[in-house]
Order: sequence, then C-alpha cells, then structure tokens
Amino acid sequence: MTDTHRALPDGYELSTDPARLDAERVHRWLSTDAYWALDRPREKQDRAIAGSLNFGVYDVVSGDQIAYARVVTDRATFAWLCDVYVDRAVRGKGLGSALVAAVRDHLEPYGLRRVLLGTADAHGVYEKVGFKALEAPGNWMALGMQ
Repeated sequence: MTDTHRALPDGYELSTDPARLDAERVHRWLSTDAYWALDRPREKQDRAIAGSLNFGVYDVVSGDQIAYARVVTDRATFAWLCDVYVDRAVRGKGLGSALVAAVRDHLEPYGLRRVLLGTADAHGVYEKVGFKALEAPGNWMALGMQ
C-alpha cells in the first residue's frame, strides 16, 4: 500500500508495504551508521522488520528507498517508534520530520494511549510533530539496557 496523501517533500512517496522495503539497504544503514543499532546482525534486523509495522520513503523517479522507520505496536493501546533513519545523501530536506509525521498520522486511527521512542540526538525532529519528554520518567522501567 502506498500512502500518497502523506505530506512528504515533492519527489518522494511513503509506503507501508513491507514487500517494497530494501531490507539490505535498511540493514546497512542501521548496522553501520545508526548509534543504536551498530553491528546488528542481518538476521535480527530481518526479524525486527517481520514483526513490525514498517514505513519506507522512496524517490519517485528512481524508486530507491531513502528513509525508513518501524513501529512495534499492538494497534490498540501502545506503540514504540524505532529505527528511524534518513539516508545521509538526502538529509536536510525535511524528510525525517515528514516521515515521523506520517507515522503519527498512520497510527492516529488506532486511538493508542501512548507512542514512545528513544533518541539521543534528534529531539527537535520529534518535537516538531508533537513528541515531548516524559513528564515522569521515574515511573518508567526497562529490562535490559542494550
């Protein structure tokens, strides 16, 4: 399915069709250039893709995938936005914010109570589309810290 109504910059389109993903490219991006996924094995990335709602952004002329995000969700109460990545060659065009906004809009009909994410360096990207720091981070706990 292609979501052409999403507000991406001209020349780009969003798709949630997992068959359209360039899994090799996504793995390369994340395992070599994303601080949170460095050295992630391909098999683990493939399992992550298979168990997630995936979003790809594509150049409409070449068809090449230029960005990726995935969401882990029950589609009822909760979602975790993760692995958001924009190819370095096209950064600075607003694609990251547009991708996150498209993910937000896609999830909206589910009526989720909470959509979370973690970031060390892209707070501004997420704040542009409505994310904010947790009001009570001390209420949250984690199992495993890798």
